[in-house]
Amino acid sequence: MKRLLILLFCLLPTFALAGEAQDMAADPVLEKRMIGLAEKLRCLVCQNESLASSHAELAEDLRREVRELMQKGMSDQEILDYLVSRYGDFVLYDPPMKKTTLVLWYGPFALLLLGAGVLFLQLRKRKSEIAEPQLTEEQSARAAALLSERQDSQTQPKDIQA
Repeated sequence: MKRLLILLFCLLPTFALAGEAQDMAADPVLEKRMIGLAEKLRCLVCQNESLASSHAELAEDLRREVRELMQKGMSDQEILDYLVSRYGDFVLYDPPMKKTTLVLWYGPFALLLLGAGVLFLQLRKRKSEIAEPQLTEEQSARAAALLSERQDSQTQPKDIQA
């Protein structure tokens, strides 16, 4: 009896780790096709993950919906068109270039150029605002004396110590 109880306690962690099995199609070819299509779709929750790699509940629902549409005999393009009509171009991981998505495609470059232009103008303005320091005659004479001392010390032969 004790051994059985010990055995149950030892196996208890394995039961705790068992989770719900993922929804998969009975047909492995259909599942492979679904994963290929899900790589082209964006998770609507995670936004930086494809539908195939997301673990969000909404992503699981969308994968299940894609499986059902495939089982109904719809082609990949028909499924993509259906999802785009329902969720917009955002559902596509690589949205097409249209008038409505031009900002998505060129916006980052425009912001980068704008930032570089502002930086260039600010640096140019700053450079013109900085005045060259003017030395007094006393400071000029002191600087000339320091420079001549340095030149003299460099031209004198150094003592060779052996």
